[in-house]
Amino acid sequence: MNENRVWMGYTQYRKWAYIPLGIIIFLCLGTVYSWSIFRGPLEFQFSTDATKGGLPYMLFLASYAFVMPLSGKLLGQYGPRKVMVVGGMMVGLGWILSGYATNIQMVAATYGVIAGAGVGIVYGGPITVVAKWFPDHKGFAVGTVLLGFGLSPFITAPLSRKLIELYGPLSTFKIFGWIFIFLIPLLSLCFRFPSIEEEKENTRSKTTISEGIQMDVKKMFRQSAYYGLWSCYMIGTLIGLMMIGITGTIGEEVIRLTPQTAATMVAVFSLFNGIGRPLFGWMTDKITPRYTAIISYALLILAAILMLVAKQGSVMLYGIAFSLFWLNLGGWLAIAPATTAIFFGSTHYSQNYGFVFTAYGVGAILGVWLSGIIKDVFGTYLYAFYPVLLLALIGMGLAAFFLKEPRTN
Repeated sequence: MNENRVWMGYTQYRKWAYIPLGIIIFLCLGTVYSWSIFRGPLEFQFSTDATKGGLPYMLFLASYAFVMPLSGKLLGQYGPRKVMVVGGMMVGLGWILSGYATNIQMVAATYGVIAGAGVGIVYGGPITVVAKWFPDHKGFAVGTVLLGFGLSPFITAPLSRKLIELYGPLSTFKIFGWIFIFLIPLLSLCFRFPSIEEEKENTRSKTTISEGIQMDVKKMFRQSAYYGLWSCYMIGTLIGLMMIGITGTIGEEVIRLTPQTAATMVAVFSLFNGIGRPLFGWMTDKITPRYTAIISYALLILAAILMLVAKQGSVMLYGIAFSLFWLNLGGWLAIAPATTAIFFGSTHYSQNYGFVFTAYGVGAILGVWLSGIIKDVFGTYLYAFYPVLLLALIGMGLAAFFLKEPRTN
């Protein structure tokens, strides 16, 4: 009995290691948010337009979003360790192969599809593990682990800029790829789900997620709350991913920042993306998903208005607006997984969130496509802020009416 208690105490202490390990893994996966640093050099190297230049980024985000449901099923069958190792190798391989591309379509296939799918396989592992190990604080725990994804550009944006200046974009792909192909699988070997006894030991509060709310995918699909969450998530990520994809370009072309200053600003914005995850995760736990979503959309409306009045040299307005855009994208990547657990339970969490996460893929496709079309038609990204205003207002209405906890009767 004493030995069992000692072991339980050890596992309770050990679970905290999953948070820094998960943060490091997400630092690697989140390098996609530095795409705006790669985009210009690749468009120049392959002599392509803005719409095609956004294709690898769009396919990357879409691939990893639509692979998530498969990842959720695989996590239940094989556990996080094996799934994350395989996914990590795919991430590295996709980046390495991108270094040998001869046109933007090849980058789209290797970086966009292969590396993107690898991220989709890995992504669900750390958040599902910490959600199970920290059942009383799912929103905050998941948001903290996802901090790595948001903070990634703080490191990778200036590093990418420097490596591209020294070696070009293709060699930079190879350098990152070799790092990822070894580091992600190595760290993945540490992850596992808690046993039934450990899950019971972890559950300290009786006021957390109701035992009666444990829905599988079929039951979840019958809930209006699922479609409300999916729609709100899609809108939040559409806005956020569209803005992140053009952050550097807006800084250089509209505000007239130097490329070095724009890269530095992207790194600063990534801090807000990272902070948004634990902040909005905590808010979701405390003030309900509905009110957290409404606050997020209100901030997005404010950011769009600021950019519509910004002009050349409006560095402060640019800084405030894009800090809010990055903050709220990070926020939605904590709101959605936490809300999935709150609304539908933890038993089928990995599969349920896999389907909720497809909203991210749709948002990625529509957001990147829309920004490219706007640039090609109007010659500037400034007109992108008008649909942002409209979408945020729609999202606010959807959150108010549909983002409600399902009834169990």
